[in-house]
This record gives sequence, C-alpha cells and structure tokens, in this order.
Amino acid sequence: MAAARIAIVTSEAGMEWDTDLPLLVEALRANGVTTSAVAWDAQAVAWDGFDLAVIRSTWDYAERVDEYLAWADRTDRLTSLWNPAPVVRWSSDKRYLSDLAEQGVAVVPTRFVEPGTPYDEAELLGTGAVVVKPVVSAGALDTARYEPDQHAAAKRHVRTLLDQGRAVMVQPYLRLVEEGERALVFISGTFSHAIRKGPVLTESGVIDNDRVPHPDVIPYQPTDEEISAALAALAAVPTPESPLFARVDLVLDETRKPVVMELELIEPNLFLGLQPDGLKRLVDAMTAKVRPTGS
Repeated sequence: MAAARIAIVTSEAGMEWDTDLPLLVEALRANGVTTSAVAWDAQAVAWDGFDLAVIRSTWDYAERVDEYLAWADRTDRLTSLWNPAPVVRWSSDKRYLSDLAEQGVAVVPTRFVEPGTPYDEAELLGTGAVVVKPVVSAGALDTARYEPDQHAAAKRHVRTLLDQGRAVMVQPYLRLVEEGERALVFISGTFSHAIRKGPVLTESGVIDNDRVPHPDVIPYQPTDEEISAALAALAAVPTPESPLFARVDLVLDETRKPVVMELELIEPNLFLGLQPDGLKRLVDAMTAKVRPTGS
C-alpha cells in the first residue's frame, strides 16, 4: 500500500512565520507519512491527491474570508479536510459566541451590530471600558480597546467598520486579562496542553495590526474549572465529531470565573514547540484519520 499523503495547509505568512509548521512536517515524516506544506491559495494543487488535509496556519483567511470559505467547501469534497468546512465556516464568524451563550456556555458578554441596521450608540458601548472588533478577524486585526473617556473614538471605530460593510462586536474590557489569557489546546476533543500569554491590547485607543498576537507565552497548568469551561465550549460546536484540533481562549471575569473569549477552530497557534507531548498527540491523531487510497 502506498504511503499516506498529508497536506499541512498554510499560507504565505505561515510558510515564513509558523514555528509549529516545520516541527509537524518533520514529525509526520518521521512516522513514515509523505507530508507537504501547501498554501491554501496555491495554484493548481491537486487536493484529491492527498489522503488528509489539515488546516494550520492559513493566517490571511480573515482578509479574504469568502474566497477562503469557498476553498474549504471545495477541498472538503476532494479529500478529508480537518477541521471540516462546516466547522470552519461556523468558527470564521465570532457570532458563534451567541450560539455558545444560548447553550449555557460562559462567554465574554458580547453585543453585535450589523451593517445597515439601526443601533443605539450609548446602549452599545455602555459606560465602561470596551473592546471593539469586526466579527471576522484573526490576530486582533482591526481591534482596539477603549477607556470610558475614549468612547467617542470607539464610536468612530464602530462606524468605520460598519461603513466597510463589516459586522461589529463590542465586549467589555475584562481587566483580569492583564493577569494573562489562558489558551487551552484540545486534540480530538481531549485536553492536551495549555499556555498563558500576556495581554494583547496593551494600549487603549490604538488599532495596531502589527502587534504581537501572542506576547510573553509560558506553559500553563489550567484549573479544573478552566478545563470544564473549555470542554463546555467544545461540546457546543455544531458537529457530530470532535474537531481534530481546537484552542479555547479563556479570560477571568471580575468574579475570577473563567469565560470564553474565543473558540479557535480554524488556524490557531498550538504552541507545539513548548509542548512536545502535544506535538506527538497531534501527529497520532492525524495519522489515525488517514484513509489511504485503496484501503
């Protein structure tokens, strides 16, 4: 039987900056798997020539989301794509936070505004510090936080995004994020490892699309309550099968209760360089999903 072929799906930026990518390719090849790192938008790729395509560092998807989702739909029909296209589509729009909340998952309270829809600016922003971001975003793209005395700037931010035809989300700025954001990684639905990182929105009133998305990363042992919160979020994903990989980003609210900030199912950094056991778990899970041609 021919050796299995796995595509690790990336992007131009991922080829250059994804530190997990060479580790994953090397580990798969060491397990006898023919492995290629392929940009999702590369021309003339025969996706049906792969037994498995695993999305990793497609870090430009948020800027080309319609094109990207169309690619995922096509590729999902040609090979075994993970995470699958329906999960990618659901996770690409942070309105999924409403779905999680409706199922009882503790999330950061979020208000959404649609382009062309009337809204009350005062009600939208409230009276405290807030975070404004588009519902389709990666790496804190076009995102900023605002103190109460900066609400005029926050209103301009909201209007700018809406004028661009982009839906907007507004959340309270939870100050305990300054103690560290928790990122819990799951492989095939099972907790693997976690990291804690420093705050990203360090300066209020500033949109900085060149900021470091994962500052001051260190390994972290989550509490039982944090793991439970993350598992609750994963259980609410509308899919019959656990995602191959997932990262659940948590922050503590004002009562020090963990709440979900984001549920990353498309292209999250999994910090495999910090967690060799996590790398092995992912490789094992990927090879278990391979269905070689002719099997």
